[in-house]
Amino acid sequence: MLKDLRFAFVGAGNMASALVRGLVASGAVPASQIVVSGRRRERTDRAAERLGVRAATDNVSCVADADVVMLCVKPQVMRGVVEALGADIRRDALVVSVAAGIPTAAIEAHLAPGQRVVRAMPNTGAIVRQSATAISAGANATEADLVVAKEIFDRVGRTVVVDEVHLDAVTGLSGSGPAYIFLIIDALADAGVKVGLSRDVALELAAQTVMGSAMVLLETNEHPGRLKDQVTSPGGTAIAGLHTLESGGLRTTLITAVETATRRSKELGEAVTSGHR
Repeated sequence: MLKDLRFAFVGAGNMASALVRGLVASGAVPASQIVVSGRRRERTDRAAERLGVRAATDNVSCVADADVVMLCVKPQVMRGVVEALGADIRRDALVVSVAAGIPTAAIEAHLAPGQRVVRAMPNTGAIVRQSATAISAGANATEADLVVAKEIFDRVGRTVVVDEVHLDAVTGLSGSGPAYIFLIIDALADAGVKVGLSRDVALELAAQTVMGSAMVLLETNEHPGRLKDQVTSPGGTAIAGLHTLESGGLRTTLITAVETATRRSKELGEAVTSGHR
């Protein structure tokens, strides 16, 4: 489906690069059909050369012929970007935004009437094609547009479709989630060092344990509580460790972290869309 589409990536940072790599490496889109643009021409040229795609001289020329416009810019600059490009994006083009906190209505307000917009919240796992992404449709986007958007993000991980009202919650959970997991891995590695392992061995075992556990859950589709019980034998080591985690409030702390991050996502979105910083 994607092979016949021309893509414009406005923004040439880490997320744009990850998406381009996923599209090209998977064979979904030929590199010749992708053009990127960015604020700094030298950085954009280097990114385009590294990815094997074309670099545009500016945002206007980047989007001129695009069937799909990927807005991969920071939330703080999104308004200026869409205001400048609104008249230059083709009216029949699909616009996909990955800017956290920016509602589709705020983007649609600066585009042509009826412009189709899809909002996405991927995470840093896209760098290794293991993103957890949620997408939602704007006022004019169709089911076919969601299919296209899902196929794009499926090239860098797993994708779910949600109502836009839930995207701040997605930001608090999976958008910010890698930071929580990195902290947990770091803590597990510290614990390994404390009980006598070398730093390198402890870190590798901790990271692989987290990845392997996640893969077991995703592949088996079992409830995590059931999988936990399978590892936990009576009077064994796992139940002793779990008791300590529950006593320390790990579950409550993680729930509170997601709630706090969700609230902050809403605050940032409101600040940006109202023109404040």
